[in-house]
Amino acid sequence: MKKVPIRMCLSCRERKEKKSLIRVVRTLQGTLEVDPTGKRAGRGAYVCPVPECVERLDRKSLSFAFRVDVGEKEALSLKEALRVYLGGQAKEVRHDKGQSV
Repeated sequence: MKKVPIRMCLSCRERKEKKSLIRVVRTLQGTLEVDPTGKRAGRGAYVCPVPECVERLDRKSLSFAFRVDVGEKEALSLKEALRVYLGGQAKEVRHDKGQSV
């Protein structure tokens, strides 16, 4: 039987299957970005795909996860990118169910 990778959400600290979380990455250039494929190079961390967890992200947890001092601007920029990503996912799901976007 194959082992299922488990990761912890930065916000709520719940352990969940890796594929059910959104990966965020600190790229080799030092920028924080959403990694929808989960394969980008760099140090990664995970967040639940719910608005509550995205809103609870803070500089301290991001700094700890990425092992660098994350500035307030960077944290806000990442939160905005996650909001946009989640918004896009919601529209795709509604569209798949036959509802208007």
